[in-house]
Amino acid sequence: MTALLELRNVTKVYTRGTFVRSSTVALENISLSTGGGAPTITALAGESGSGKTTLGLLLLGFLTPTSGQVLYEGKDLRKLSAQEWDTFRRDVQAIFQDPFAVYNPFYKVEHILEVPIHKFRLARSRAEARTLMEKALVGVGLRPEETLGRYAHQLSGGQLQRVTVARALLLRPRLIVADEPVSMVDASLRATILESLRKLNREFGISILYITHDLTTAYHISDSIVVLYQGSIVEIGGVDPVIRNPQHPYTQLLVASIPWPDPDQRWQRGQRAGVWREGPPRMAVGCKFTDRCPRAMPMCRESIPPFYQVEPHRAVACYLYQGSPVIAAEEITRVLSSQPAGR
Repeated sequence: MTALLELRNVTKVYTRGTFVRSSTVALENISLSTGGGAPTITALAGESGSGKTTLGLLLLGFLTPTSGQVLYEGKDLRKLSAQEWDTFRRDVQAIFQDPFAVYNPFYKVEHILEVPIHKFRLARSRAEARTLMEKALVGVGLRPEETLGRYAHQLSGGQLQRVTVARALLLRPRLIVADEPVSMVDASLRATILESLRKLNREFGISILYITHDLTTAYHISDSIVVLYQGSIVEIGGVDPVIRNPQHPYTQLLVASIPWPDPDQRWQRGQRAGVWREGPPRMAVGCKFTDRCPRAMPMCRESIPPFYQVEPHRAVACYLYQGSPVIAAEEITRVLSSQPAGR
């Protein structure tokens, strides 16, 4: 089955400067597909600067790759016709990190719902449009009478983010790219927004790519997880085994940094945090994590490790697993697609 969206050998390099130019490699040779088949929630996790947001923007068509292809149902985004772009924009929706940045303060909040209704001709009258907006708001746990008719500053960040989720729900997309959707929301409302996303997945059959640095929320909402480090995938698999028993040294350090509700439990117990090297990611000669890895070997500095399939639904880019079968980078998504949705 053709994936809805696919990154094929994608590299993204940011270049800045006029007279003295410098470059930053945000993503390097990434192959990944999402959507198509059973609706799932896939987390894309990693620390700040790992390339998560860049990957999301590439999938949304807001950025073009330096090399490689971004494919929509097997066709390069750069070659889509105007009609195909309209279909793409309906099939693939976004939820961004800052709910306040999405809204024009001069418009009432229903404006963000009216635009897609008008653009995609979802209603034949104002009354029908109003009914659609109200149903979408109720679907994400909001009361229309307390939401419509207000300006953005009159609602909380959590309410605004749920209106954004309602806007995505209006279009019944096949995939939502949610970039840190709860990071700027009060902790008391995070569970509500995450539950709204799960509802979109379970009741409406919408796949979700959940971009986050927070492994705790990734564990609670996702079916599978892709771990990025400095623009490269280091581990991919079902979220439960990856979080409970991480295999890549970087994933192990990420999980060890999670604060547990136990004052007697020390963070990173039994783990060495490694050494942080300043500077932007660069094209790799060997493993990018070598300087921080507590288990680095000489070969790690000499060549980039391939992906080893350590379990039926897990692949790790690390020489510690040399005895396991090697799989091509283009095939790692198969590891996830063979995994049943849900936990």
